Amino acid sequence: MAISAQDIFNAVIKRHPGLVLPLPCIWNVQLSDHTLAERCYSEAADLKVIHWNSPKKLYVKNKHVEFFRNLHLTFLEYNGNLLRRELFGCPSPPPPEAEQLQRALAHLSEEDTCLEFRQQQLTVHRVHITFLPHEPPPPRPHDVTLVAQLSMDRLQMLEALCRHWPGPMSLALYLTDAEAQQFLHFVAASAVLSARQDVAYHVVYREGSLYPINQLRNVAMAQALTPYVFLSDIDLLPSYSLYDYLRASIEQLQLDSGRKAALVVPAFETLHYHFSFPNSKAELLALLDAGSLYTFSLAPHPVLLHRSHEWPRGYAPTDYARWREAQAPYHVQWAADYEPHVVVPRDCPRYDPRFVGFGWNRVAHIVELDAQEYELLVLPEAFTIHLPHTPSPDISRFRSSPTYRDCLQTLKDEFHQDLSRHYGAAALKYLTALQQPEAPQG
Repeated sequence: MAISAQDIFNAVIKRHPGLVLPLPCIWNVQLSDHTLAERCYSEAADLKVIHWNSPKKLYVKNKHVEFFRNLHLTFLEYNGNLLRRELFGCPSPPPPEAEQLQRALAHLSEEDTCLEFRQQQLTVHRVHITFLPHEPPPPRPHDVTLVAQLSMDRLQMLEALCRHWPGPMSLALYLTDAEAQQFLHFVAASAVLSARQDVAYHVVYREGSLYPINQLRNVAMAQALTPYVFLSDIDLLPSYSLYDYLRASIEQLQLDSGRKAALVVPAFETLHYHFSFPNSKAELLALLDAGSLYTFSLAPHPVLLHRSHEWPRGYAPTDYARWREAQAPYHVQWAADYEPHVVVPRDCPRYDPRFVGFGWNRVAHIVELDAQEYELLVLPEAFTIHLPHTPSPDISRFRSSPTYRDCLQTLKDEFHQDLSRHYGAAALKYLTALQQPEAPQG
């Protein structure tokens, strides 16, 4: 005969009744068709706990069942930020970091045209680390975690990413409380996603009007458990063999001996939502020659693609012409506005959180890597392909708002000033590069 935990509790309570502290029924309101339960919640003004743990209770003949169901649905739709800050007051004194944050917010000027950027940069988001059950893989030398961030409108890309990348992933999702519930149902309904236990999802709850892209990346990076991370984007599909190839390259290049290197993974893009994904570099080059794929520096059709037609400086230093013929990793020099996707040690510099919304967020990170003397090594057999998607709201604002672009320039100026303070004369080349004519950036 099977014995449940409740049977054990009941046996202990019967023998030691003094262990039980009786509570008013408002602490355990049973949703049932018993009049005693109804009397409890109909007479009480402040219910504490509603006991609704059985599928049968969805169908009880209780005249208030719809009320409780609607109460539950309303709870799911609550804005957690509202609950935390406005509906409930906490009498305990705030921690020192909260006081420091309040002082920083108090010093912001309402007259500052970039106030929105300042506020978003200082926002402390609620974060739910490991939102779903996660089983990290056993430790392996040279292992790599794919790190990326996304919002609700990019969820449809997760299944394809899981098919292309068999290794561990750490993903930061920027969601509202209601979207987090939708995400649970999305994963449960997907055979691909629900089968993967080595994908760690971390929910950062939405607050503010600008997308905190670098803060999200830092959350995902901080939770990676492998020695190396592949800093990718959710709309990039890795080649099927990339995970194994990266681990082999890390071993071959002896990065675990202390060599500071960032391995560049060349990126391409396509106009097509559905196409035959290349299984090798040779197949990719054939698609490139046929005009089915484009490098990030030469892609046409600005509405459909990733802006690289108007931003060649972001990817040109990879030297795609050399990559076509390369048989071994090759070194490239940092250049202004370079923003490749790279594989780096997990303890590499974090992304600069001042860059929110669209523009220069990944560029600043590559500058920091170069300032800390990371080599940039392009891998000859590695590639990812960017899939087309609708532009984000922040890209649209960047393109349409001169104020938005001016604020981004202000952030860049402040970033370079901080570089000078931190790295001294070594940062002069970044200041010189800043004076060069600019184009739109990503």
